[in-house]
Amino acid sequence: MFLGHFAVAFASKPAAPRTSLGTLVAAVSLLDLLWPVLVLTGLETVRVDPGNTRVTPLDFVSYPYSHSLAFVALWALLFAGLYYARTRYRRGSILIAVGVMSHWALDVVSHRPDMPLFPGGAKIGLGLWNSLAATIAVEGAAFALGVWLYTRGTRANDRVGRWSWWALVVVLLLIYAGNLAGSPPSSATAVAALALAAWLCPLWAWWIDRHRATSRA
Repeated sequence: MFLGHFAVAFASKPAAPRTSLGTLVAAVSLLDLLWPVLVLTGLETVRVDPGNTRVTPLDFVSYPYSHSLAFVALWALLFAGLYYARTRYRRGSILIAVGVMSHWALDVVSHRPDMPLFPGGAKIGLGLWNSLAATIAVEGAAFALGVWLYTRGTRANDRVGRWSWWALVVVLLLIYAGNLAGSPPSSATAVAALALAAWLCPLWAWWIDRHRATSRA
């Protein structure tokens, strides 16, 4: 999933109005923020394998620390716990934990059986990525719903809040289309290095949220 993860963050904002959209985006993206760092340091492994699935040319050989269910639960507890210790906002903390865990659940739906339950343990995956049409339909519907819920549950305080939000939506769609239509990357290192750009998304979402207000606090 790609758009599906952002959909969860967008949909969560109206339910936790005191939590920044940037924090919610960081929660749903956390595994993919950790993953390129772990690949570049040699702790996890990916290889370029065109045809691995219809959607991605990547073979996720080993990612036990960023994407195993056991570690994902740990990351969810740590992130939510740190947020609660800082804010004492229970609802936001719960949705942060749900956001982190949702990443694993959506990846299980998308991936072939390469999602580990724990390091060295069994791997599962339902293989949505084996069908390009089904992937686009599912992710497109989820993203549209998330965008609608965030747009409906917030309002722009100024032009920055209005246009920066829609700019993010368009950029995410362009990235998604580029990933589907683009050529396979040159190397696993190039994949991980490019994936580091994902760290900009929570910052962009945080900036957007500072220029928008929710209907309730």
